[in-house]
Amino acid sequence: MTLAEIEPVDRESTAGIIARQLRQAIMNGSLAPGTQLGEAELAAQFQVSRGPLREAMQRLVQEGLLRSERHRGLFVIDLEPGDVYDIYSTRAAIERAAAIRIMRGDRTGAADALDETVRSMSEAVTAGDPAALSEADLRFHEVFVQASGSRRLARMARTLLIETRMCLSALQRTYQHVDDRVAEHTRIIEAIRSGDEETVLSLLEAHMEDAVQRLAPGNSLRSGTAPGVPVDGIDLPSTGHTPPAPGEGPDPAKGSGEKAKVSARAANANGNRRGAKTKNRKPAKKSRRG
Repeated sequence: MTLAEIEPVDRESTAGIIARQLRQAIMNGSLAPGTQLGEAELAAQFQVSRGPLREAMQRLVQEGLLRSERHRGLFVIDLEPGDVYDIYSTRAAIERAAAIRIMRGDRTGAADALDETVRSMSEAVTAGDPAALSEADLRFHEVFVQASGSRRLARMARTLLIETRMCLSALQRTYQHVDDRVAEHTRIIEAIRSGDEETVLSLLEAHMEDAVQRLAPGNSLRSGTAPGVPVDGIDLPSTGHTPPAPGEGPDPAKGSGEKAKVSARAANANGNRRGAKTKNRKPAKKSRRG
């Protein structure tokens, strides 16, 4: 190995490690939507000081996974009906475009790759492992978009990865028969192999519609008015700046009292400056008159 081949060591910061673990806990449902994050408890659990913990939580606020409530702290976001609709309508557009490219390209190669993910889904069902089932489900859709050969579609799909994981975690509680999830994906593969583009698109649409019906009852991708996306929902901060992490910025508990102290100190400082100017001012000379 020459010196030119040596690469810098990638040392993940403590805040980065904490953010990654919290992100994973949110994605797999260990930290359920609406859960309040206690700073003291988490610092003790991670065995770190509050500094890197606050930095990690601030990252998740910026990513849209945590929301800040004034005087209360940080909470895992809730997937509102508008969020669910927004996620699945976007996914439907991406995967429809991917399906068209697959059907006009290497259909056999795509179907073979997708078969492997469905086998993983079946194994997870047999093992009674809902987390592995959701992971394999997510993998199916990743492979589906990648099989289109479009880097841009794959890049867009990756931006929805975290939200999709959260949705799949919630979806697994809505199936009475988990075999249904495997059957849905198997039918899509069969339609790809048969070269039936219309059926593939129809099955994809039905797949996304079913998820919306389960996670946001009363809403539909096919008809009706699209529910609004909450201003504090995923990737849509309600203000132009990022809310401070707990312990940073002004202390809400002190409220206007702290502001009054600041104003008083400023007034005293101004008064002292004025007094100093008056003290140093020379007395005016008396005018002489003839």
